[in-house]
Amino acid sequence: MKKLLCLAVVFSAGLLQAEAQQQTAKKTLTHDVYDSWNGLSGDKISHNGKFVLYNINPQEGDGDLYIRSMVNNATAKYNRGSKASFSNDSRFAVFQIKPEHQKVRALKLKKKKGDDLPKDSLAIVSLEDMRVVKVPRVQSYKLPKEGSGWLAYHLEKPLPEKKEAKKDTTAAGAEKTGEKKSTLKKNKDAKGTDLVLRNLSTGQEHRFPRVVDYIFSEQGNMLYFVKDELDSLHQAGVFAFSTSELKEMPIDTGLVSYKGISTDKAGNQLAYVATADTLKADIRYFSLNYWNTKSRESQVLADTVAKGMPQDWMVSEHGSLIFSEDGKRLFFGTFPRPVRYEKDTTQLEEDKVSLDIWTYKDPLIQPMQLKQNDRTLKRSFLAMYDLRGGKMQQLATLEMPDVYLDAYKTGDVALGVSDEKYKITIGYDTPTRKDAYLIDLKKGTTKQVLTESRGNPRLSPMGKYVYWYEPMDSSWHAMSTKGGANINLTKKVGVPFYEEDFDMPMLPDDYGFGGWVENDSHLLVYDKHDIWKLDPTGKKAAVNLTDTYGRQHNLRLRYEKLDPEQKFIPANAELYLSGFNIGTKADGYYKEYVSKEAKPEQLISSDHAYTSLSKAKDNNLVTFRRGDFRNYNDLYTSDLSFANVQQLTDANPQAAEYKWGTVELVNWKSTDGIPLQGLLYKPENFDANKKYPMLVYFYERSSDGIHNHRVPAPSASTINIPLFVSNDYLVFVPDIVYQNGYPGESAMDCIIPGVQMLVQQGFVDDRNMALQGQSWGGYQIAYMVTRTHLFKAAMAGAPVSNMTSAYGGIRWGTGLSRQFQYERTQSRIGGTLWEKPMQFIENSPLFFADRVQTPLLIMHNDNDGAVPWYQGIEYFMALRRLNKPVWMLVYNGEEHNLMQRKNRKDLSVRMSQFFDHYLKGAPAPKWMEQGVPSVIKGKDYGLELVREPEVAGEAKE
Repeated sequence: MKKLLCLAVVFSAGLLQAEAQQQTAKKTLTHDVYDSWNGLSGDKISHNGKFVLYNINPQEGDGDLYIRSMVNNATAKYNRGSKASFSNDSRFAVFQIKPEHQKVRALKLKKKKGDDLPKDSLAIVSLEDMRVVKVPRVQSYKLPKEGSGWLAYHLEKPLPEKKEAKKDTTAAGAEKTGEKKSTLKKNKDAKGTDLVLRNLSTGQEHRFPRVVDYIFSEQGNMLYFVKDELDSLHQAGVFAFSTSELKEMPIDTGLVSYKGISTDKAGNQLAYVATADTLKADIRYFSLNYWNTKSRESQVLADTVAKGMPQDWMVSEHGSLIFSEDGKRLFFGTFPRPVRYEKDTTQLEEDKVSLDIWTYKDPLIQPMQLKQNDRTLKRSFLAMYDLRGGKMQQLATLEMPDVYLDAYKTGDVALGVSDEKYKITIGYDTPTRKDAYLIDLKKGTTKQVLTESRGNPRLSPMGKYVYWYEPMDSSWHAMSTKGGANINLTKKVGVPFYEEDFDMPMLPDDYGFGGWVENDSHLLVYDKHDIWKLDPTGKKAAVNLTDTYGRQHNLRLRYEKLDPEQKFIPANAELYLSGFNIGTKADGYYKEYVSKEAKPEQLISSDHAYTSLSKAKDNNLVTFRRGDFRNYNDLYTSDLSFANVQQLTDANPQAAEYKWGTVELVNWKSTDGIPLQGLLYKPENFDANKKYPMLVYFYERSSDGIHNHRVPAPSASTINIPLFVSNDYLVFVPDIVYQNGYPGESAMDCIIPGVQMLVQQGFVDDRNMALQGQSWGGYQIAYMVTRTHLFKAAMAGAPVSNMTSAYGGIRWGTGLSRQFQYERTQSRIGGTLWEKPMQFIENSPLFFADRVQTPLLIMHNDNDGAVPWYQGIEYFMALRRLNKPVWMLVYNGEEHNLMQRKNRKDLSVRMSQFFDHYLKGAPAPKWMEQGVPSVIKGKDYGLELVREPEVAGEAKE
């Protein structure tokens, strides 16, 4: 027995030693692993549930498409496959094949572009035997939405022919010499290429030249397409091809442009807009045209002189053409005829004045107008044509530009919504006020039903009710479209439907809307925890559909819509719900019934994040994504019971080779005694007896994301947590709650006690701690370093430093005034600059720059559309003048968060160098020690290390 015990001890010791060696052998994440880390995307289930497809792509380079059989688990891989779809009969998969990444890159280095670069190919896979048909140089493809058996694909321009000997003009098929040259002159601007229609079963193909646009009818019984003009013999036009008759039919030819082709649900009616005006015309006048398979004659339904067209209005070329579900109505866009300005041919270009004129009467300030110019020029106003009665009706107007229809577009009422009267207050009055109107589609009359609502009124699917959440009284409302009263549906419920944890100085928003039950009988809305079923007539009391189960178990229950085409929830439907535990952060899925009030049935719940639940159309197979901090969000499958979960993908098996770390939920109280939560990320093989440097990253509240997987990737603005944890940093992510008027102070009151709580546990090296954050997080850091010397270094991305100048600034990405942000939203001052001047100053780091002792790295890019670039400059210049250690990274042409991968890689390296130098005593890089003079910009990036390592010093008290 003693020998056996000794052997067991030795065996156990061997296992522990082997495990320790395995852990020691793990690699540390570095910046050069990014490109090989994969992402999962494009997952789809065939309608019969027998096949699943998905893409696994590296962050940079060539990825793969996988098609997996759920019958025998066989998986086929296709290099560089993308944009994949299943046919509706589940017999075929179709996808495009991208050119090789390295080949394209090599050609771009040779300055090749456009048609000189390789193009996508098309692949058609027969799922029965996995045979593949490939077609080169395909720019797009389409499958019928509901029908099957047909595929249309649009080819790229053919490769230019190699120069050959002069052709024999007497050969068969050569051009006739007797034809006039003018009729043979080709249109150099022609963009049309071949469109191919393929029978998926037989492989038979039909080819149509010079095509620029094409659509299938939903059932695939008709293919409609637009041809470009080649010459006077080959004119532009709209054509149809019947897939049952295998016959091509010309619909309309001879005009210059045809656009917006759209078909009804049955595929027997076609609408399009067309014009005879050339592209060089100052104003192009389009007409609305119509064709059907019965008469097979094209006719103009509306133009500038049509009855019902407002005076000086015209058909829009940019409006969507939409048939009602029953095919009896056609909706299209109109707009006021633009003012025509004669060109002044007596004035030189350099003599013309260029200026913007700002006036206090403008509904929108000039920057917003300039940002919206393209949208304004392409704006269209909804109009309707009654195809049975032969009558046009203008619905939207300049005063009421937004009109909403019922889900089927067959009802007799539309809803108009307008904020035109209140646009001048955009920028400081939020939520924006709106008026609402009911439009009678039979009588053509309009009646105002809401005034100055702060909500977003919408129509129910059948058009029986107007419904909205009203922030002014924190309640859900409904109103019958047949002249009913405004009914408050939740006033007497007794639980809040506004966000209970909302902490901005404005009216809180609602928790969300779940959908309408069949025949507009009920609507589903959320409180913090549960789902409520409301009677829109107000006659029946509100029902807690989930029977307070969410509130009892601290869950957040929400409806998962499994049918993306669903217009309403069936009256006897089983509801599948996501269920997130607000306290423990466990996640999962539950089942409930629309028809009865009952406690939900838990199907699956665990310490993971669950997302992207999807169901096969004709089968109970579902797929979903599941992951946590250590494990990538891979694709899983099950039936609706979730009893037998199967993992389908392992997108990043290499992750097991690297030191990753762990994450845990931590709790503490703010200076004011408010309970708080946060996330603490610890290195692999964490030793509580050691002391680790710690980075503190924050924004507002992040603890609900404890199970979010974070991929090693170059940073757009913030630290990559797995990379720093793998390099033996602790990372602390605290939640923050705010008091109106004191955003900077609130951050201090929440973050500092959390840091002190962790320091007291003994494993944090309190001499080597740093802060990092972006935007709102960057502001809080800029503020905190004026108030505390607890941190050895800090990095602030795009920080506001001077609230007094930022308040009057512009968010250049939208052209919106920044005033709203300080008065009502994130900056939380709660008043104007002249009402609360001292709070603007007290919360502005710039005014206290002389107190900063923490080395600070700023990133603020010169094309930042959210926080004006000068905010970073103001802070940098103040700290520079005070001889404080400060650096500012300005990525040219970049936005608020970095968009270009090359710049993200660069920032990631520089942040690591900055924190490694201050928190680990690593050598400083050249860019920190010597800078990078502008004369060597782009030639020397200053990334090499120049200063010898030194012992990490203590942070100042």
